[in-house]
Amino acid sequence: MQARPRGKPSGLAFDAKFTDIGRSAGLIHPTIYGEPDHKNYILETIGCGCAFIDYDRDGWIDIFVLCGTRLAGPVEGATNRLYKNNRDGTFTDVTAAAGLTRTGWASAVCVGDYNNDGFDDLFITYYGQNVLYRNNGNGTFTDVTKEAGLLHTRTRFGSGCTFIDYNRDGWLDLFVANYMDFDVGHAPAAGSNANCTWKGIPVMCGPRGFKTLPPVLYRNNGDGTFTDVSEPSGISKSKGSYAMTAVAADFDNDGWPDIYVACDSTPSFLFRNNHDGTFREIGLESGAALNEDGMEQAGMGVGVGDYLLNGNLDILKTHFADDTSVLYRNNGHAWFDDVTAASGLAVETRFVSWGVGIVDLDNDGLPDLFIVTGGVYPEVDAKLSSDTFKGPRLVFRNLGSGKFEELLSEAGPAIAAPHVGRGCAFGDFDNDGDIDILIVNLNEPPSLLRNDTSGKNNWITVKLTGTHSNRSAIGARVTAHYGGKMQVKEVMSQSSFYSANDLRLHFGLGSSKSVDLEIRWPDGAMQQINNVPSRQILNITEPASAVKRSSS
Repeated sequence: MQARPRGKPSGLAFDAKFTDIGRSAGLIHPTIYGEPDHKNYILETIGCGCAFIDYDRDGWIDIFVLCGTRLAGPVEGATNRLYKNNRDGTFTDVTAAAGLTRTGWASAVCVGDYNNDGFDDLFITYYGQNVLYRNNGNGTFTDVTKEAGLLHTRTRFGSGCTFIDYNRDGWLDLFVANYMDFDVGHAPAAGSNANCTWKGIPVMCGPRGFKTLPPVLYRNNGDGTFTDVSEPSGISKSKGSYAMTAVAADFDNDGWPDIYVACDSTPSFLFRNNHDGTFREIGLESGAALNEDGMEQAGMGVGVGDYLLNGNLDILKTHFADDTSVLYRNNGHAWFDDVTAASGLAVETRFVSWGVGIVDLDNDGLPDLFIVTGGVYPEVDAKLSSDTFKGPRLVFRNLGSGKFEELLSEAGPAIAAPHVGRGCAFGDFDNDGDIDILIVNLNEPPSLLRNDTSGKNNWITVKLTGTHSNRSAIGARVTAHYGGKMQVKEVMSQSSFYSANDLRLHFGLGSSKSVDLEIRWPDGAMQQINNVPSRQILNITEPASAVKRSSS
């Protein structure tokens, strides 16, 4: 798609400024992922995600960064990394002490308390064998993949994953996507066919030309084990797409979590929850599988949010270079319209885009858009000046009324800094009331973009703990009413690209000094809390007295 012309800048001040403090904060280990100057196979290019997780439950979010390896052999220090928040703007690497050292081709991470013991656990997809880590509550994790019933008999190229209580029984189930059927020993060589060239230059092959694999759904048995229910749930019927990031949220406003999966070069999936343990795939009929021209796109990352402030969860999906990211407006019943051009996003087509979020960066009460970019063909960078392997971060400021403008310099120098970016996670690591951003950079240490917001805009952060519902409150929906506006957010286990945001929900409130909150817990119970003062982190535990909604 050809980029649309840029309009005249609004000239409005933007109060959020980002500084990359990753190295000074102690995030010094690179995310190894293939060779930095050439890629022989698609396995080396996709990269991985990261997570904000309060693993020790001290009220300060910690950092978990995935890592890959190299085909030539293991690289010293190439492991996933857990960094403990020191509460002073720095982090300590506690990977070894936590029992999380592992070498391999990690893809995605999702966060959730699958055993309801009060401590959030980690599930990681891999090329090879996926892994479930149980949080022991004492600073350590244990690999419980086998005892949980999550071992598989063949090599899989795992991609997106998400914890989801799809049957609303209070236990987190697990949805796992697969990218493709890939064997590095039998993959075609660069330039060997039409799927192995880019702009006339031989490059690694894929995804087209490889077989697809269906996703998998595991039901939580409530005893620490899972059962594969892919077939009876209807999930395994969906084939033919290269699945990537997975997001669980209630897109049709019926109180039950649905599943959206960004798919690469093929139609994306939307699984509607039928309330009876089954799903129906409605991606094409919903309008969220293709763009407005009916074309397939290279879906990678997924951002979810209520950018129009109308109580519906919209979708922002990232794509390849020479195409736009796509913004789908939700009409409230999981029917979507592609409003990319009308919203102002079609001005940008230069970069391969990955991690993404619909997040209020300046606390003005209007959710903005943030996108991470980075190329996949280092060989092309040296031959075509129009293609860049390292790319910037992108910020689109919400102007209201469904319009956005791209900010090229107003958000600080960390936005324009070039990196080979992949996953990113959003959260307030320093508890100062604005959204910070953790970013995976391939073959470099991660970036930690500290947000220093000026101005007088207010905010509130809501931390939910389930009792009848799952302890992580994944699937809970909070509706905030402030200054005549309304905005919804849901607690999600995965979004962005292969990543997990802070499970706390952050709302910018603009000039409003208080907010009314309506909470719909995952089991359908409703709770109202009015006139809550702004500028605080509010901890809410699901009460026994919450009003139950119909389960139909």
